[in-house]
Amino acid sequence: MALLFRRFDVMIVGTGISGIYAALNLDPSLSILMLSKKELTLCNSALAQGGVAAVMDKDDDSYELHIKDTLIAGHYENNLENVRILVEQGPTDVQKLQDVYGVEFDHKDDGSISLTREGGHSRRRIAHHKDSTGYEIETSLIEQVQKLKNVTVVNNSVLCRLERRDDLFFADILCGEEHEYYCANSVILATGGIGRVYDFTTNSAIATGDGIQFAYNLGAEIKNLSYVQFHPTAYADKENRECFLISEAVRGEGAYLLNCNKERFMHKYEPERKELAPRDVVSKCIIEEQKLTGSSEFWLDISHKDPEFVRSHFPMIYNKVLEKGYDMTKEPIPIYPCQHYLMGGINVDGKGATNIKGLYAAGECSHTGVHGKNRLASNSLLEALVFSRLIAEDINANGHAGGAEFVDYSMISPDGLPLPKGIKTEVRHIMQKAYFIHPDYAEAEKGLARITELKNMLEQGNFAINAAFVETKSLVTVAYIILTEVMERKDKEQ
Repeated sequence: MALLFRRFDVMIVGTGISGIYAALNLDPSLSILMLSKKELTLCNSALAQGGVAAVMDKDDDSYELHIKDTLIAGHYENNLENVRILVEQGPTDVQKLQDVYGVEFDHKDDGSISLTREGGHSRRRIAHHKDSTGYEIETSLIEQVQKLKNVTVVNNSVLCRLERRDDLFFADILCGEEHEYYCANSVILATGGIGRVYDFTTNSAIATGDGIQFAYNLGAEIKNLSYVQFHPTAYADKENRECFLISEAVRGEGAYLLNCNKERFMHKYEPERKELAPRDVVSKCIIEEQKLTGSSEFWLDISHKDPEFVRSHFPMIYNKVLEKGYDMTKEPIPIYPCQHYLMGGINVDGKGATNIKGLYAAGECSHTGVHGKNRLASNSLLEALVFSRLIAEDINANGHAGGAEFVDYSMISPDGLPLPKGIKTEVRHIMQKAYFIHPDYAEAEKGLARITELKNMLEQGNFAINAAFVETKSLVTVAYIILTEVMERKDKEQ
């Protein structure tokens, strides 16, 4: 079916911090299309509580200390060159958020940015806005990008197909009930994480790994997708798939982890770092303590701190748990690990470029290698800022591509059969059993066989190409890659 595709210089898929910051750093002479799957603020960026890690106080901190903490948390599987880029360039971007884009960080009495500490950090280096830093950055940047005349933002737009021919990317976008067609010289995938491939996650509802699926099908390299981070202190609420996160900063300010007997236990496993160990370590310690006590009941307690300090530092968390019936200034709150973040993803170089010319990836869907096997707290927003800016700089350096306003291209009709029901739920159950903190190789082998069947069905069937199809195909693809890596790891261990 021959169609007319409206042409842009750059298409950005995703409007979290990495997507928006890239748009703000692109040359204003470039025409930019930004696709937001839902409303602009529905993204993992807006959910980030703790803050953004950067060496803002060089009297007490240094680049080498931040690099060291990042490497330790990442089990030294990090890309050191990219870690150095992250740490050394990051402070400039954080300062730019405040000075250029109006982001309001908390400040000390002397006017300097107030810095807190989180698990895995040896110094206070987390710039924050109370406990809703991501939302503050996201909304401030949205306000700025909406002023740009060269940027077209399309809300409630689902990327359904992405194809490449003659150095152009052709996209089928579902806007409401209608399919619209666009093409671009460069594409930045900034589609966030994969949380919805699990039964329980801290991620937003749109985190289905769409960008990873599109990149994979275009032939981009996907690396370390099985490096999944499980946050140790999500609010323990098994009635909701989307778990509310209790920020790392609560432990950073002195909260204790308690077992079912309301006893501290981290000293048994991590005598030096205790509650301030990195996330993967704390999650594994919780599972070990669960085996010891036979109970999955765990608590986080900061009630020994001054109540006004707790309320002023963590107003959002305080009100959220109060709605659940817990006053964190007076009593411990129930927590348990759940899926939180992805360290692997679409493999990119130090400029955010993939192995496919013109295709870039930024933020959680990308694999820069800076996180290694486990992300250091609050390095995610820093990565989103630094590498999306570097992507913009690389695109700017390549000059204005130009070209006709509309381009002819043929795509098959998006019409087809409805999907069978229950596939996404089945995938989530499989992943929760096969790979939660520790892999269960028996479940992973069985799950991979079933996921492969589903993948073949989706690729070979004549299904209607809509939002449900895209998300289902994304979850199946992500699960397939993760479990394939898990089983390959098992083979190497034997």
